[in-house]
Amino acid sequence: MVEIQAKPNRLGVRLGGDNIVVAPGVYDALSALLVQQAGFESAYLSGASLAYTRFGRPDIGLIGMREVADTITVIRERIDIDLIVDGDTGYGNALNVIRTVREFERAGATAIQLEDQDLPKRCGHLAGKSLVSADEMVGKLKAAVDTRRDADTVIIARTDAIAVEGFEAALDRAERYHEAGADVLFIEAPEDRDQMIAMNQRFSGRVPLLANMVEGGRTPVSGADDLQSLGYSLVIFPGGTVRAISFVMQEYMANLRETGSTAAWRNRMFDFTGFNALIGTPEMLAKGERYDPAHRAEQQADSTKKDLG
Repeated sequence: MVEIQAKPNRLGVRLGGDNIVVAPGVYDALSALLVQQAGFESAYLSGASLAYTRFGRPDIGLIGMREVADTITVIRERIDIDLIVDGDTGYGNALNVIRTVREFERAGATAIQLEDQDLPKRCGHLAGKSLVSADEMVGKLKAAVDTRRDADTVIIARTDAIAVEGFEAALDRAERYHEAGADVLFIEAPEDRDQMIAMNQRFSGRVPLLANMVEGGRTPVSGADDLQSLGYSLVIFPGGTVRAISFVMQEYMANLRETGSTAAWRNRMFDFTGFNALIGTPEMLAKGERYDPAHRAEQQADSTKKDLG
């Protein structure tokens, strides 16, 4: 097994701090850039949102490991904040988990989330889920912990057992996943505030808990301050980004269809110059000029003139 060398990690440190970590959902480099520019220190790469935006399809196990790894790569090239990645089931058994952890870590994931659903998996707030055994999930988590090359890569264990086996069984599974080495526990889809309070009381002071806020899902939606008061260390808003963008885009398209013009939206959209400023076009073009032969020749000529005085 590869010896792991520890190093400072922002996410790991902040999960142990007093303030809850808020991670908006992202699905590509542009959404991740907007999250970073808004001042967030963490983003959550949502498998569901990737299915929504890449295929226009629901979160029912259509996304594969390679597609997620490639998305991590392009996001990491653009941002330097913490990136928490939804690894679904690890895309198979423990051997698949090993490959998933290697690929995601190499691509730049700060944290990797794995869940105990059976294949084909589905969104945690949809009905009809099925689970692998707790023993199998423990093996997969141990494979993930043993495989990570960086001790500060955070392994998040998610259980979907509340909807399948009941609340107490979900807590028992979470207990076993913590013992297997998971750094964060994600007990998906609590059905009411009492369950949210109970799970935090059980694991308080032992392991950070993650809250998943899904607008219209099975869990009561709360703000970060309230969730922090309950004991949560991390809250994700995985699908909120794509749902907000889809809502706005639907309105934009309806108006364009009706009027044949974007005039009514000019005060609610970037113009060409503004959008290029947002994504850093002037800076990139200026950087490119430094390596252009004509630009270098011009600089050399200016330097020669100065030397000749």
